[in-house]
Amino acid sequence: MKDGGKRVDLSSPFGIRRFREREEEPVMKGFVSKVRGLSRFLNIIAGISLTFLMLLTVMDIILRSLKRPIVGTYELVAFSGAVVIGFAVPLTSWMRGHIYVDFLILKFSKRVRDIFNVSTRCLVIILFFLIGWNLIKFGMDLQKSGEVSLTLQMPFYPVVYGVGICCFVQCLVMMCDILKILGGEYE
Repeated sequence: MKDGGKRVDLSSPFGIRRFREREEEPVMKGFVSKVRGLSRFLNIIAGISLTFLMLLTVMDIILRSLKRPIVGTYELVAFSGAVVIGFAVPLTSWMRGHIYVDFLILKFSKRVRDIFNVSTRCLVIILFFLIGWNLIKFGMDLQKSGEVSLTLQMPFYPVVYGVGICCFVQCLVMMCDILKILGGEYE
């Protein structure tokens, strides 16, 4: 319904009337597309790290057979693994690539499912915010202490900061999920 340049949206899952200016919708869509783009960028970094991890492992196996192993392979694999996992989480969540057990919730009405989905997304936002905050604090501690890996003397803190930032991006992804649920674009 249009009412003097404003759109009244009565399709809220919570039964709350929402009034939005026509200009606000592109802002939300712009926010959602920027978060999606950021998630894709982080996933590209995860893919590059995974490729490096695979090539490093193959080269180390080949060189070990020639009695010339790559020094620090274990550390590099650990750092790369952390980058792969941490940086892939936002896009995996965006694409809903995680395992969902929803046979129980599908028995409820759309409104109840939407309330449940918004509630769980809020809990995930809180959880990942706390994880990200603590990772940033931990990275600052590692940076202050100058802690490095044993063999290659590589600092730990850049990887910890990176994974912490990815946790904050995960919070943004969950906010986008909430916007999609409230806008009726989810599922």
